[in-house]
Formats: sequence, structure tokens, C-alpha cells
Amino acid sequence: MTDPPVVGASDRIREFWDADASTYDATKSHSISDPLERAAWRQALSEALPLPPASVLDVGAGTGSLSLLAAELGYAVTGLDLSPGMLAEAERKANAMGLADRVTCVVGSASEPPPGPFDVVVERHVLWTIPDPVGALRSWLDVGRRLVLFEGTWGSRRLVHRAKDFAAQTLRKVMRTPPDHHAPYPEDVLAELPLARLPSPVPLVEAVHQAGWHGVRIRRLRDVEWAARLHEPWPFGWLEERPRYVIVADAES
Repeated sequence: MTDPPVVGASDRIREFWDADASTYDATKSHSISDPLERAAWRQALSEALPLPPASVLDVGAGTGSLSLLAAELGYAVTGLDLSPGMLAEAERKANAMGLADRVTCVVGSASEPPPGPFDVVVERHVLWTIPDPVGALRSWLDVGRRLVLFEGTWGSRRLVHRAKDFAAQTLRKVMRTPPDHHAPYPEDVLAELPLARLPSPVPLVEAVHQAGWHGVRIRRLRDVEWAARLHEPWPFGWLEERPRYVIVADAES
């Protein structure tokens, strides 16, 4: 009798997101389907990206929420994701929206991007899922001229945030509100992710510096926070609100 094959972190991550593909877009902030939040994200993209028609690599594109917004703005987008299931949803949505000619989907690891070159590499809430985030950021430096990270901090250890998280979780159980994902993220996988559960954006900025990007700057995405809070039923919008940021850097100083 042979031992079962060892499943690595990357395989576990792929399996999680493949399973999540059918329910991921049910959460409005995942799919960016709320009109107000969609407008806030469109503004954030317009401010951070070079003028269209620039080429965009969307790393961890998932179901294509950010890729499709960028395509609507006139960008040529390549969506990269480890999960074939998530990208299948992105392709379906691109076809339905008449944007298939502006969006190309590529299945692959975040650390092995297509050769490019791309005018800009973007990601939204992806770095926390990568076992070697600095290595991934270095690989993006090889193919991109500008870096745009859309990130947030969900691991605050402040008493007020811990209390709000507990209240939200309790209310969701009592009200039987569907969770944001099909299942909790595996704890043993989370333990291998350096940027999971960040209490502040400091480790993100440090990782960008370590990877060799230049001119790093950061801005709070208050309009996105506000829009996301408004479309959630009270009190969840208030209880679950967390800071969001855009971090921008350049390949050359």
C-alpha cells in the first residue's frame, strides 16, 4: 500500500478557490456588483492606472471583477489566476458583457506571470493568499512598469475590532446569514501565508520595498469603504468595515 500524495499549499489554495467559484460572486463586494461601490472602484482604477489603452496584468483575477472594470475603461487586460474555476466565471462574464476581445484569461501561479511587458500590474486582495509574497512581487517587477495593489487590513488586534468581529459572527449565526465563502480558509494553509490577517498596511509596504519597486506611495480608499458599508444591511456594514488602501510603485525611480 502506497502513501497518499502530499498536497502542497498551492494545491490546497487552488482547490479552495475552485470550490469557491460558484458562490464567490454572491457577495456584492467580491463581484463589485453594487452600483455605488462599482463607481468607487472605477474611480480608484482611473486614478491609479496609466491612461488607456495601457496593458494591464490583473494577478489573482478571480471571477474577473477588477479585470472587467478595467476593460470597460478601455484597457487591454490579461487576467492571471491559479484557479481554472474562477477564471471560467471571468470568461463567462466577459462574454456576457461584450468584453471578451479586451480580456485574456491565463491559468497560472502569481509567481510565474506571463512575459509581458505590461504597463501596469494590479491585484485586489491577493497578496495575503501567496506563500512567498516578496518573491511574487519580484516576478511582477520583471514584467511590469507600474505596480498597483488594492489591499485591506482584516487582522487588527485592537479590542474594538475584535469585539466588532465577534458581534458580526454571532449575528450572522443567529440570522443564518450566508458566509462570504463556501467554507472557512484552512487554518494550516493560513499559517503558511505571511501576509494573512494583517493588523496594518506596514508589512505590505515593506514587502514592496524588499521586492525592489521604487517610489512607493499609499492612499486610503475611503470611498470604497463607504460604498461597501452602505450596501450591507445594518449593522453588518458598520461592524465589518475595515481600512482599504491603494499602494502604487514604479519599476524605475
